[in-house]
This record gives sequence, C-alpha cells and structure tokens, in this order.
Amino acid sequence: MTALPTLREQLDAHGLAAKKSFGQHFLLDLNVTRKIVRLAGPFEGRAVIEVGPGPGGLTRALLESDAGRVVLVEKDPRFVPLLAELDDGSGRLTIVEGDALNVREDRLVEGPAHLVSNLPYNVGTALLIKWLTGPWLPHALTLMFQKEVAERIVAAPGDDAYGRLAVISQAVCEARLVMHLPAAAFTPPPKVASAVVHLIPRADRPERTLLKALERVTAAAFGQRRKMLRSSLKQLGGADLCESAGISPEDRAEVIDLDGFLRLARASIGAEAPTKPAEVGAALTRRKRS
Repeated sequence: MTALPTLREQLDAHGLAAKKSFGQHFLLDLNVTRKIVRLAGPFEGRAVIEVGPGPGGLTRALLESDAGRVVLVEKDPRFVPLLAELDDGSGRLTIVEGDALNVREDRLVEGPAHLVSNLPYNVGTALLIKWLTGPWLPHALTLMFQKEVAERIVAAPGDDAYGRLAVISQAVCEARLVMHLPAAAFTPPPKVASAVVHLIPRADRPERTLLKALERVTAAAFGQRRKMLRSSLKQLGGADLCESAGISPEDRAEVIDLDGFLRLARASIGAEAPTKPAEVGAALTRRKRS
C-alpha cells in the first residue's frame, strides 16, 4: 500500500470528481479511515463488504487490516479502474459494479461477514433497512451516515430523534454511535456533519413474521406521531390492540419503548389470525338466511 499514489493523485490522474446525483462525498484522510476500520474490527479473517467505496480511502484501510476477502460494491463505473489499482493479486479484493439496493449479499460472500461503509447519503437509510429486515444479516455493521440519521438510529424513547428507524434498528441490533466527523473531513464538504454507527445483531432479534408486524405497527404509529395510539393504530385495531398489548391507548408513539412496540407487533399478529372454520361456516349460514 505504501507504493500507491495518494488518493488525491489518483483522482486527478483519472480526472474524477464527486457526483452530486450519487450522493458522493469522499473521505481521503487515511488516518480517519484507519480509525473507522479499527472501530469496526477485529475481523479475524472474515469477509468485509464495502458499499460505495468511491476512490478507495476506506478500502485501503480494510486491505491493511485482518479482513479476509474485501468485496466492493460500486454503482459508479468511473471508479472501477481506479479501485482495480488496489488489487495486489492476492485474491483478497473483489469489485462488483452494481447498485447495492439490488445486490444479493449472500451471493458475494460465504459465512459470517462484516459491512463497513461510508454510505451515500441519498440511500443510506434504505440500505440499512434492507440489511436489517432482509434474509441476509451481516456479522456486524459499521456504517457512516449523516449525523441526523445516525442519531435517529440510536435514539431512545422521548428523544426528538426517536422514531421508526430507532425501533427497527434496535429490535435487530445493539446500536452505538462511535464516531463523529465534521463536514470539513470530506471532499467535497457536505452541508451536514456525519457520524459512524456500529451495530451488532442481537441473539434475540425478532423472527421474520414478528419483524414484518413491527414494521407495520411502527409505520402506522410514527406516521401520525402526534396522535394518540388509539387513533394512529386505528387500522390495526386501535384501542383494542393497545389494550391487548398492555399499552395505554392514550399514549403517543414517541414514549413507547422497544418492548412496548414488540408487544404491539405480537398483538397485531394475533388480531390478524385466520377465522376458525366453525366461525366461517356460521357466517356463511347467516348470509344464506338473510
């Protein structure tokens, strides 16, 4: 790695600049990228997936680490030749040109893997939800977001930032904010500060059916967060649903903790239970008589 040109020299040599449409802001300080990789590790030989590597500042730090394979997913084809210059022929580096929202991660790596990325601002939340709720869940995630999004991920009940993203993230993972970065750390500087969140999947994370129910409940509750739950959850059962879950129908979403939302999600699954055959027969009989 020491023989490589600097990141700025590589960008200049390839005539590359950030594209606003891709939400690109480059992190060129290798001291910073090495710190992020230390916070993400140790990797102990496991594979690491990096989304949106751009010129490869974080990639260089990953290749210096104890990671096994380093798999890059880059949507912007302009950076593929530049990233290929980081390949030392050892077989550790794989470059995939494509949109991370459509990529099947289980086809990129085998066994436990880490996700370490400076995510494009315009798709960061969508990618996180994909990884948290999809069929493939990494061994750990260390991800950079704009500061506002990072704070939403780790927020607690009663915080201004507390919402659906916090509940879903914390239902699946233990989440910690581990690093702040000012806008000046990036090229070009964004209009907002950034932060790194480290997420470790919980052993007791919800199974798929409960997680889908949790998504529905939180979407309804926080979609009308200033209303009482009896109103915001009306389509899912309203006051009856709240009482089944041991939640006051007069409460608002912003004060309900993770356990409360999980109880609401379980109760909503029960409320959607299929009607018993005997009840179906009785209903049909009533229709015929009428």
